[in-house]
Amino acid sequence: MSILVVSASHHGAGVDALNALALDTAGVVKMAHALTAHEQVEEVVVLSTCNRTEVYVQVGRFHAGLEAVVAELSAGSSLSGAELQQICRVYYDEAAVGHLFTVAAGLDSMVVGESQILGQVRQALTASQQAGTVGSALNSLFQQALRVGKRVQHETSVGSAGRSLVSAAVDALSGQGLPLAGRTVVVLGAGSIASLAAHTVAAEGAGVVVVNRTLSKAQRLADQVEGRAFPLEELDRALAGADVLVSCVGAPGYVVVPEQVSVTPLRAVVDLAMPADVDPRVGDLLTLVNLETLRAGQVDTATVDEVQAATELVAGEVSDFLGARRAATVTPTVVALRTMAAEVVSAEMARLTGKVPDLGAEQLHEVERTVRRVVDKILHQPTVRLQAHAATEGATDYADALRELFALDPVQVSAVSRLGDVPRGVGAAG
Repeated sequence: MSILVVSASHHGAGVDALNALALDTAGVVKMAHALTAHEQVEEVVVLSTCNRTEVYVQVGRFHAGLEAVVAELSAGSSLSGAELQQICRVYYDEAAVGHLFTVAAGLDSMVVGESQILGQVRQALTASQQAGTVGSALNSLFQQALRVGKRVQHETSVGSAGRSLVSAAVDALSGQGLPLAGRTVVVLGAGSIASLAAHTVAAEGAGVVVVNRTLSKAQRLADQVEGRAFPLEELDRALAGADVLVSCVGAPGYVVVPEQVSVTPLRAVVDLAMPADVDPRVGDLLTLVNLETLRAGQVDTATVDEVQAATELVAGEVSDFLGARRAATVTPTVVALRTMAAEVVSAEMARLTGKVPDLGAEQLHEVERTVRRVVDKILHQPTVRLQAHAATEGATDYADALRELFALDPVQVSAVSRLGDVPRGVGAAG
């Protein structure tokens, strides 16, 4: 089994394509379940953010797995398989590990170093866990990716240098002569991005008004930033006294249209949602900052040295993870070898008991103890050397050689792999 990733992101896909591929929580769960119905797909995690939709799967065969993922992405969007081939990138096995670690570290984001992606990776894993589509392989991969992301944030300066898209949007407004200090900003939505937006604009000195379909959620967020709250049906009322609108809903269809903003004092609208909340025609009436304009501005605040330091950290983590994974692949072979040895000793002791019935219990115990120690000493160097080489790229070849030399049953090796249990009496030589 190997890891396969199919990624559509800001690197190769336009805003329209990303809009078409964007999935809410229900859509993520639906796609994960659909993929696990395919014979070659064992585990699934779907990561869908404003700048990427990525499908991580554990597959038995590469091409069959890839076809399954592309088929489901096409079925869940308006994009054909041919269109997906043009915009998607594919990562397999070791490259897949490197890609996820890079994403979690914020090094693959539109704003290099931004930390919001780490929470989104965590949410993707949680959604798959709740859906029952993630097993030990993807769980361990994503858990390690989360640890890597935290390390990059805490141990390198790229994390502090990186800004969220919200901060980039605030800077874009300031660059167009619209600083937020002293202004009123309406934040539409109450999710994680809306929360980040509310706190960011409040820190800039703006008064915050939170509008959400559920008033209690809007009020909870408004209380955190000393703002006011309105239900969604009173959006027009909230906009009547606002300078800027930041929309973070991401629902199908436009939430904000030209007719709505034309009768307000709004000077700018920021659309951070995917799918887009704001009709692009709003940009004909006032300043519109959205994902497309942010991308055109190539927002990127991390310096080359900061990115290099973070990249080296990620590379080291990838190497360690792959080494540990290779080491795990040889463990079943070692256990199977020692299991076989234990069975041989037991069989020979039974034969000895039958042939020499006069041996006392104490004598039999001493003979068995001696035989087991001899077997342990013979096996010690081969197994120690195999484990020492386990993290290297040739680890699988060593394990294959050991299985061939000792005629180990592949079925037994697989069974031991699942049980993970070394038989008693066959340990390391002492």
